Amino acid sequence: MQKKGHLLWNILGVLTVIVCLSVFVLHFKNWTKTDATGMRVVSGFYLQKVPFSALDSVDLVEKIPPMVRLNGFSAFQKEKGVFREFKDSLTDKKVYVYIDNLENQKIKIVHHDSLKLFINLKDSTETQQLFDLLSSKLPVEPN
Repeated sequence: MQKKGHLLWNILGVLTVIVCLSVFVLHFKNWTKTDATGMRVVSGFYLQKVPFSALDSVDLVEKIPPMVRLNGFSAFQKEKGVFREFKDSLTDKKVYVYIDNLENQKIKIVHHDSLKLFINLKDSTETQQLFDLLSSKLPVEPN
């Protein structure tokens, strides 16, 4: 009977390590996918879909503004999660942050009139390519 108790704890320990490693791998980088209609960003438990038709603005910024983290994490050069701009009487909007490298430029995307998303990828050239793609998808304003 004593051996079965040890076997149960061993299996539980191995399963815990596997789950922890899986979560680490899922959050390790931003997984982006673009198609003809829009962009999808997945990082662990966080998912954002941004249709190209809903893009309002796309900018490159050096730093993200100070915000309050609602959930998410910061580790090493990564910052991921759902944040809120400092609350005032006018705004109480959620901001989605998918930063793989805090030192590199970030893409600030405003979509659906006021939703904000900050993203960058580990490689700055990939971030620049994503910025160029998103910029080309902005709707052309009539004169």
